[in-house]
Amino acid sequence: MTEPLRELAGRIGNVIFAVLFAAIIFAKSAPQPALAAAALPDASGAIQAAQRQFNLGKYAAAILTLRSAVAQNSSSAEAYYWLGRCYYETLDYDNSADQLEKAVSLDPRNSVYHQWLGRAYGGKADRDRSFSMAKKVKKEFQTAVNLNPSNVAARRDLEEYLIDAPWIAGGSKDDALEQVNAIAALDPIQGHLARALYDREGMKKLDEAETELRQVLSAKPKTADPYFEIAEFYQTQNKPSDLMAAIDAAAQVSPNDSRLTYYRGIAAVLSNTNLPRAEQDFKSYLASAPDLSDWPPHAAAREWLGRLYELQGNRTEAAEQYRAALQLEPKRKEARARLQKLEKSSQ
Repeated sequence: MTEPLRELAGRIGNVIFAVLFAAIIFAKSAPQPALAAAALPDASGAIQAAQRQFNLGKYAAAILTLRSAVAQNSSSAEAYYWLGRCYYETLDYDNSADQLEKAVSLDPRNSVYHQWLGRAYGGKADRDRSFSMAKKVKKEFQTAVNLNPSNVAARRDLEEYLIDAPWIAGGSKDDALEQVNAIAALDPIQGHLARALYDREGMKKLDEAETELRQVLSAKPKTADPYFEIAEFYQTQNKPSDLMAAIDAAAQVSPNDSRLTYYRGIAAVLSNTNLPRAEQDFKSYLASAPDLSDWPPHAAAREWLGRLYELQGNRTEAAEQYRAALQLEPKRKEARARLQKLEKSSQ
């Protein structure tokens, strides 16, 4: 190698050495991503504990558990989701929406998070009678369906919204029927239930709705929820024998479900038979069943217990139960009307 080439090689070697040395120094001084991530504690244990509390109806305790979790790890979308669910069950729709909005912002592709945010917005829309908020309900349900077309629960929420909402807030029976058909293609049993809702609430055709529900009974679902939906229909139609048939079928697949006692009590009140047993059924439901939004509310059980006491001629106990129902849900029209009638007749 000639002398000029040796000199050039030496200069190049010095430059490479300097670059490598600087890179080593930078690497040592730069923050370590793995260590930074490790500083955030795992929220899964707290979420599981909160879910157990939630399932027992201990929403205040679950909120405390989840609040502690998000204070330590603010990037857990699931923790915010369960916080939103807890607040929803306590009818605190503002906090519910706030927490579910955080869950959606952290995990915007999660269909279930959008669905429950829609439900929280629905609570606010009903409370405030807000058309603008109602439109947000529809948007969230539509997003949930678009993200996961197989989310039947979100499709049923959207169907119900489209049936109930006025056109100015995006209601449309034609669009509701599209959801019914889509649900039927995914799950025949859910399709019959969705069509029954459409016939009953959208078209006011009770006979057609009952035909759909009888097809559900013939299909013999393997889970209890379809039977309880049918029981709710027969309760509103004042058909205690059909109601009991649905409950007996539910008992075959879920014999320990607390909702059995609630509906058995209603069947007894409607038929005015075996009222002492019905009283025990209602009290059992109130004592053992969590007050879940997807289950018959405790306020309803109190109202039916009041009706039972009226049948027995126990007006004082009946009034007490109606007051208890209204304390839980002040907008219960039937309980208020019955209480006012009792109070008026006692003057």
